[in-house]
Amino acid sequence: MTESLQLPNGKADTRTRSRSDSPSTVATSSSSNRPATPISDATFSLSQVVIGCKVFVAKLMSNNETEFRKAEILSIRGRPDDGSKHEYYVHYVEFNKRLDEWVDASRLNLTKGIEYPKLKKQKSTLGPGKDVAATPPPESPMRAGSNRKSAAPTPLSRLHSDGEAATPSTPGIESLKRKAEDCATPDGATETEDVVMLDPDEPENNRASNHAPQVFSKEQEIEKLRTSGSMTQSVHEISRVKNLNSIQMGRHEVETWYFSPYPQEFAHADMVYICEFCLCYFLSKKQLERHCLKCQLQHPPGNEIYRHEDLSFFEIDGRKQKTWCRNLCLLSKLFLDHKTLYYDVDPFLFYCMTLRDEYGCHLIGYFSKEKESAEGYNLACILTLPQHQRHGYGRLLISFSYELSKVEGKIGSPEKPLSDLGLLSYRAYWTETIVGLLLETNEDITIDEISQRTAITPQDIMHTLQNISALKYYRGQHIICLGDKVIENYEKQKKKKRRVIVPEKLQWKPIHFTQAQLRFI
Repeated sequence: MTESLQLPNGKADTRTRSRSDSPSTVATSSSSNRPATPISDATFSLSQVVIGCKVFVAKLMSNNETEFRKAEILSIRGRPDDGSKHEYYVHYVEFNKRLDEWVDASRLNLTKGIEYPKLKKQKSTLGPGKDVAATPPPESPMRAGSNRKSAAPTPLSRLHSDGEAATPSTPGIESLKRKAEDCATPDGATETEDVVMLDPDEPENNRASNHAPQVFSKEQEIEKLRTSGSMTQSVHEISRVKNLNSIQMGRHEVETWYFSPYPQEFAHADMVYICEFCLCYFLSKKQLERHCLKCQLQHPPGNEIYRHEDLSFFEIDGRKQKTWCRNLCLLSKLFLDHKTLYYDVDPFLFYCMTLRDEYGCHLIGYFSKEKESAEGYNLACILTLPQHQRHGYGRLLISFSYELSKVEGKIGSPEKPLSDLGLLSYRAYWTETIVGLLLETNEDITIDEISQRTAITPQDIMHTLQNISALKYYRGQHIICLGDKVIENYEKQKKKKRRVIVPEKLQWKPIHFTQAQLRFI
């Protein structure tokens, strides 16, 4: 049986339906000539998967088993004419961003429904307190109270009057006049804003007479900033999708975790090759090999202030070695989600830990420190490269930062907020240091005395003692009482053979900067 429906624009839409089909499983013909997908109350098609929605995705767990986890779609790439060839960049809900990945359409489970983002209310011009509610998004089995039967949800893409999805082309000037309609689309899409881009090199009279201003949608502007190496605008939205998949540094190939503002030509590169001495980056292995023939650097470009066995620390001034320090920040941004600074390195000192061999000093990790910290921080950013993690190097970096504080005669604390791995490392170091001091001291000791001996702030000491349940209230005052399990864990860690910082090997004096040296403008 054939039905003919009259659309508002006067065109006719023909639908073919067998007598046994129900109205909820109507197959609609489209201009793309791809097979129509039946849509029911619990069945969705790939055309309805858009940026911002949440679906269930097959995720490989640690036990090598596959589980379906709810994930948010952050980006979509692939062939526009074939939805099965699309790739989706997903963020698993309640998982760290480092586990975000590109998945193909076969890993999406649409039978469990699609959860669309909630719309914000439009600002009404009727007066204060009179907001106009935006049109609600399509019903989904994921939403509570959606057991009732409803019509098939509409894909979250702007529709033309003839019912076909709009192409992602640059809109015209008329779109600026329809800014109110663009704030909330009738099909449940997220808010979009049109951004006018003017060419700064073009004369003003040519702009007004010959050319109209170039207009980008919000999504196109975010993509432009993401691939241009900018970290100054829309930082949160740009950095949600990582632009590099993996890097090769020395003999190690490392999968990246987060976005880093490398130049535009490096955006979405499968592999970036990094020189392990000067930290310059290249797109091909051949370029790296040619660079290594001319690179004269065999260690970080600074003063060696510590050497013990095969371990060395170098101090680098960000004002004197800007290029190297910027390359270091770009590299560390691939593995630190909270890091937002990569260009302005003048106010910082960088302390790099290296392993020495016959080829040179290979970078393991580093921490940065402000030349003048008003809050008394002894560390701004810390990172152990992923290929060297789980070998105790993070604890060495933390211990070295406190050794510098002891030489300065100050107490210090790391800059907040700490990353998840950084917080775990600091808690382990604080616990081991404080418990070891308490067990070695046979006399009563106060929080302030612990702080003076370890250079750890009293706030961090209190936080650590509370975390291990070592603070007890006894006869009107708080006392420190270590439990048997805490002592047992300390003795177990002490038996392990680990590297330690030897204070006698530190050859360093605090640097005092003048007011002129602290002006970085």
